[in-house]
Amino acid sequence: MVLVNPNTSASTTRTMTAIARRALAGTGLRVRGVTVAEGPPMLTDPAALSAAAPHVVRAARAAVASGDCAAVIVAAFGDPGLASVRSLPVPVVGIGEAALAEAAAGGRRFGIATTTPRLADAIAAHVARLGLTSAYTGARFTAGDPQQLTARPEALLAALTAAARACVVRDGAEAVVIGGGPLGEAAEALRTRLPVRVVAPIPAACRRVAGLLADGS
Repeated sequence: MVLVNPNTSASTTRTMTAIARRALAGTGLRVRGVTVAEGPPMLTDPAALSAAAPHVVRAARAAVASGDCAAVIVAAFGDPGLASVRSLPVPVVGIGEAALAEAAAGGRRFGIATTTPRLADAIAAHVARLGLTSAYTGARFTAGDPQQLTARPEALLAALTAAARACVVRDGAEAVVIGGGPLGEAAEALRTRLPVRVVAPIPAACRRVAGLLADGS
């Protein structure tokens, strides 16, 4: 399968691909990471999210046309270009939709902890499109510039821990989604720091893709 990184950071692609490979270990499924050729270096606001969409579609189409692509993962939390990529003849999953659905499974109330406050409305709209608003306790955001924060792993983990705890303690969330593909390593570390389920988007998408492929969807 192919994991498409909707931002232009090749290092982020490598990190997310490594996480996907760990999540799929033992399944026999191979993951190839693809970085979009053009677009924003990080998706931190609605304009960047929109700008990334056509590049995601182009990259996904090229991956499928190569003949070595059983499925596509769109690896940004806002799922840019997902609807158009779904026209391709392979299973397609967005990490945002997969994580939100997994968090809300069984009627759980869930919150989102992430680094992009300028995407607050877009995140809420995405939750609404999936029909999950009644279970959504809201989002909590880290302070400061997202790009600077993600460049400092220890500071990022501390800030996300505080935001995720606020989702639980202040908002009553029974699960917390860590909202972002580039936050994948922090999301994995957070699973041992909270008393509720922590959903990391890339592994959630991998589980969804594996299930679709197993079902022949």
